[in-house]
Amino acid sequence: MKRQPLEATLAEIERQHLRRRRATVTAYPQAGSHASVVIEGRRLVDFSSNDYLGLAAHPRVVAAMTDCARAVGVGSGASHLISGHGREHAALEEELADFLGRERALLFSTGYMANLGVVAALAGRGESVLLDRLSHASLIDAGRLCGARLRRYPHGDAEAARQLLADPAARAAVLATDGVFSMDGDVAPLAALAQAARAQGAWLVVDDAHGIGVLGASGRGAVEAAGLDGEEVPVLVGTLGKAFGTFGAFVAGRDELIELLIQRARPYIYTTALPQPVAAATRAALGLARQERWRRERALALTERFRAAARGAGVPLGDSVTPIQPVPLGSAHAALRAQQALLEAGFWVVAIRSPTVPAGKERLRITLSAGHEERQVDALVESLARVCAHA
Repeated sequence: MKRQPLEATLAEIERQHLRRRRATVTAYPQAGSHASVVIEGRRLVDFSSNDYLGLAAHPRVVAAMTDCARAVGVGSGASHLISGHGREHAALEEELADFLGRERALLFSTGYMANLGVVAALAGRGESVLLDRLSHASLIDAGRLCGARLRRYPHGDAEAARQLLADPAARAAVLATDGVFSMDGDVAPLAALAQAARAQGAWLVVDDAHGIGVLGASGRGAVEAAGLDGEEVPVLVGTLGKAFGTFGAFVAGRDELIELLIQRARPYIYTTALPQPVAAATRAALGLARQERWRRERALALTERFRAAARGAGVPLGDSVTPIQPVPLGSAHAALRAQQALLEAGFWVVAIRSPTVPAGKERLRITLSAGHEERQVDALVESLARVCAHA
């Protein structure tokens, strides 16, 4: 590709209303502040955070991080396989495995790295990786980079996945999907996918970043909600920066899987370990999530309240019963105008545009949290109704 002036490229992105800009947050929620943030000097009700259980600012979580930092410092100093693996890491891995009913768990520095590591370790040249068309970018990049052939099936279509898996020429090693899709909020047909993967001897990898902590009778995520276990879903990926309110990721599965990842997952081997204070904070958050069931019940109850009020007000909604609630607007320009109107009304709701979603599928992405109040949800719907009426 011939080198082009960067200014021209940026100008074209701007012309299409697709240029991304960062907002500088100067104050995050404090305990009891009900999911508000300060952006550019304005306090706004935050309906874009993935802090589903409202744990990011919980005093016990904050105290666990600060106490650990005083004891061991703020950085791990090396990768897990050199000298960076500490007691807090080991304890968190054990507690995550226990919570999820898996033999072992392995910490990664980010969910992106976890997916890259898993797919590359399980699939390679001469094989294929099969993904849902709306899978997270990290799974797509993992499929592209691992050396295997990447194939994608229509979103949520388990029968199409089964047919592709049955293709003898494809030699599918991995079938991977989000558990809860991050932009649409819908849940993958995991039971049917598990059956298809087992029938063809493929690894089923479920990235349940947005389901763990929120869905399921015990908060174990979309896999639990689907009634599946570790045999049916052998590879479970989760993140710590959503429902647990901290940072990082993990892979959970059988002992042999974790050992293989320790040997072969390059993003694990060659990356500085997550700071121990983050692991300590996550242990506190995990304990709260397990003890305080009301948090996920409240997040889901507020989701139901939002959907009922939005339908009554004529606000268009996606097909989601999770705390991720897309409001389709159909163009980047319309989505940006809606974001600005909600900002003026006191809400932080971010417009999602191409290439994060397909062109023509631009939307507002609203997320509900246990930290929200009913009155905030109702006020958001009132503003949304006005915005959508003029979209």
